[in-house]
Parts: sequence; C-alpha cells; structure tokens
Amino acid sequence: QVQLVESGGGLVQPGGSLRLSCAASDSIFSIYAMGWYRQAPGKQRELVVGIMSTGRINYADSVKGRFTISRDNAKNTVYLQMNSLKPEDTAVYLCYANKLGYIYWGQGTQVTVSS
Repeated sequence: QVQLVESGGGLVQPGGSLRLSCAASDSIFSIYAMGWYRQAPGKQRELVVGIMSTGRINYADSVKGRFTISRDNAKNTVYLQMNSLKPEDTAVYLCYANKLGYIYWGQGTQVTVSS
C-alpha cells in the first residue's frame, strides 16, 4: 500500500504561481507512475500530468507550457509547479500513484485562481 501526503495549493490571482508537493510512503522507483488529477465542481476528474518511472511525462493539453512536474527520488516526492494560472485551473488537485495496477490517492488540495 502507498500513502500519499499532499501539500501546497491555496488562493492565487490569475497569472500567479503555486507549487504542489506529493510525498509517497514508498520508494518512487517501485511506483509505475505518479502525478495529479483535478476535479472542478460539476466536472469530471481529469488527468493533469503523470510522470512514469522511466521519466516519461504526459501533460494535459490545457496545462502544457504552464505546469511542470518534477521528482526528488531521495525524498520520494513529486512536485507540480504551476505558473500562469487561470481561473479555469480552479479545482481540487489529487495526487495519485499507480503501483502494480492499483491506484492510490492523496487527500486532495484546493487550488483557487481568482481575483
């Protein structure tokens, strides 16, 4: 079982930046993929970005060029740097980990982009 602890998020004005963190209880080398989904009120959960154990990264088209995922292997942590935030980025961001076909979720963190 993998436990995920998220931090970061909050309220930011349009054009601003935030950084999310997701710390795993297991070595990220043993995890096939990690990343974030997001869910806005009344909308389906959507994939924001995933990073594979190989290093391959998959971004949603809506965040390409604005969001950057990175990882610290020593800390078993992945980070999501979000720049040029837009009101439509407002959502609960959920960290996930895919290990041996099981999906584990973090507790979620609210990101609100508003003036």
